[in-house]
Amino acid sequence: MNNIKNIGIGLLLMTGLFFASCSEDFLDEEQTNAYSTAYFDTPEGLQALTVSLYGNIRWHFGFEWSYGNTLYGTDEFTNANDLTNEMWNTYDNRFGPVGASTSTGAANGNATNPNALWDEMYYGIASCNTIIAKAETVISDLKIRNRCLAHAYFLRGYNYYRLVAQYGGVVLQTKPIEGVVRNYERATEEKCWEQVISDFRNAYSLFEGEVFTYGKGITWTKATAAHFLAKALLFRSSERNDTWNNAYKDTDLKEAIDACSYAITARGPLTPNYSDLYANWTGIDCPNEQLNEILMAAGHNADAATVGRFGNRTYSYFAPQFSSFSGGWVRRGVWIGSMDFQRCRPTEYTYGIFDHVNDARMWKTFRTVYGANTVVTASAGVKVGDPGIVMILNTKNDNTYNSAKFGASVQAPTWTDVNGRLPEWNTGARQTATSGTLAVKKGQFVPNSSVLYQNGVYVAPTFKNQPICNFFAGINKTECGSRTAERGDSHRDVIMARLAETYLVRAECYARLGQYGNAMQDINVVRVRAQWKAGENRSYYNDGSQAFKVNPLNTGTSATNFTASNLDMNTYYLSNPTLAVTTAASDLRLTSFPNNLPAEDEAVMVKVGASTDKERAINFILNESTRELLGEWQRWETLSRTGMLIKRAKAFNAEAAPNITVNKHELRPIPQSFIDGLLNDDGSNLSSSQKAAWQNPGY
Repeated sequence: MNNIKNIGIGLLLMTGLFFASCSEDFLDEEQTNAYSTAYFDTPEGLQALTVSLYGNIRWHFGFEWSYGNTLYGTDEFTNANDLTNEMWNTYDNRFGPVGASTSTGAANGNATNPNALWDEMYYGIASCNTIIAKAETVISDLKIRNRCLAHAYFLRGYNYYRLVAQYGGVVLQTKPIEGVVRNYERATEEKCWEQVISDFRNAYSLFEGEVFTYGKGITWTKATAAHFLAKALLFRSSERNDTWNNAYKDTDLKEAIDACSYAITARGPLTPNYSDLYANWTGIDCPNEQLNEILMAAGHNADAATVGRFGNRTYSYFAPQFSSFSGGWVRRGVWIGSMDFQRCRPTEYTYGIFDHVNDARMWKTFRTVYGANTVVTASAGVKVGDPGIVMILNTKNDNTYNSAKFGASVQAPTWTDVNGRLPEWNTGARQTATSGTLAVKKGQFVPNSSVLYQNGVYVAPTFKNQPICNFFAGINKTECGSRTAERGDSHRDVIMARLAETYLVRAECYARLGQYGNAMQDINVVRVRAQWKAGENRSYYNDGSQAFKVNPLNTGTSATNFTASNLDMNTYYLSNPTLAVTTAASDLRLTSFPNNLPAEDEAVMVKVGASTDKERAINFILNESTRELLGEWQRWETLSRTGMLIKRAKAFNAEAAPNITVNKHELRPIPQSFIDGLLNDDGSNLSSSQKAAWQNPGY
């Protein structure tokens, strides 16, 4: 078992916190405790502190902030009827430096506070500062010393990256703090990016190539540092910093290209099947968590003793509220793979930006079918294992379902069988990866069904049994069948960086330099992987809930509900009703860039007013990032970086559009709790004007 995946939240600053120690080769682990900070003056203590840095990244996926400050308020996701973090999506008057509570209008006490990221990132930075300050004098073995320093520089760079991406200029504290300090200076954003880039450069130079120090596939390497160095350089040269970054642009972009090229050469090629990254997760520490494409992940496993403060709760946030609108036909359970907390509802843009016919990523990402795992009434003609929820992801120009009735507990439409090419859905034999294509039987009763478009109108938001839509096709990248309780932690790793993004980062750098041919080459690498391969069954579906079947922790639970709930089929042919059944390969390769783009991309160009070659190139790459990286915890910062947050949120997120404001919401509010705790050098409190000077514009 990889010892890094056994680490809890790790050592921060305080004496007596519990942490995982390791032996000289970093591979063995034992639980230790009751050490004072003097332990950090020993080689063993400083190595233990280095290992503990991996615990800091688990924080990002332990609670509601995982989606609140990364996915909400963007073009890709809006809120469903759950309103826990609604203010992060709507940018209303509850979104500010103090944070929302039930007393200020939050729906519940779980709303993400603006200080959540701020506080946790500085905890990790403090540990890094200790390692960097002590390594040279404490550790004589050069290899071990450089290993510790590489990790400390990397995490400090990563944590400052996250802080600056969210808040702009922040406090740069790069040395251990002695005593209580309550007077700080806020560095400029330019100075902050200089620090981030310096830390990543140091990490990049110190890492031992692709040596997996703590276990294959989960620990940081030179390619990890290269990826984030490129992202930081690209951020500094992007639109959000245009008032001061002109002198950096060309050199930063060229250095970023070189860094990407190292990672691509060292860790390529891409995983051939997109499903292997997320859908084909078969259980704890399965081989697909060790893929070379994965550059960084927050490690999790089933060892309850080492979970620490933050487990993996991400399985809760992407599913529709199936147990509510299904009228009882589809019940919650660990076999489902997710909780139906309905936090992140895809926007019309998100469904529409895919090529519904040729892009396999769409059908390997969206879950469109749930099986009935209980019988509500026998008279309905539905038995356990029949389709209980069916979501048809058709396109705007599809007229097949114009007169059909959809919703909860209605008769499925008796649409025309197009040229006899739509066979029945359930004929008594369950679908397998190699079986024929299956579709809904004409006239079959389906307790719950929905469609995206009728008569050219986007009607998906009207399907609900709550004031706000709670019936939608969620994404499956966090589904986990290894949970042992409905609300228990997930045991799967959370991918934080992978090589497909590296290709898109390099493509954007090329595009910004006007090298559109090189950019198209990199984009096509990603799109070729996304094509249907010859022989693939396009209506086959699976996800990480399949781990339930092989999870030894669930041996006491009947597999009946798993079999009933997790039908291995999607609505590909129902969503493309004029398409003949095929197993032919598809082709997504661009032949022109940045002009003459696919129709779905050209529609976005019109909507956001992208006219120049550079604008079109950047917006296409933003679209491709949606198709490739949907839900992967970084959309808000990407849109803020490119200066497209306001424009795309207004264009594609109806809930965000009324309130999102230029020159305000491109940055998060500096936490008021931090500002209120500051003092002047003489110990006096900050004046109102001094406090206002600390705050970001508009707050």
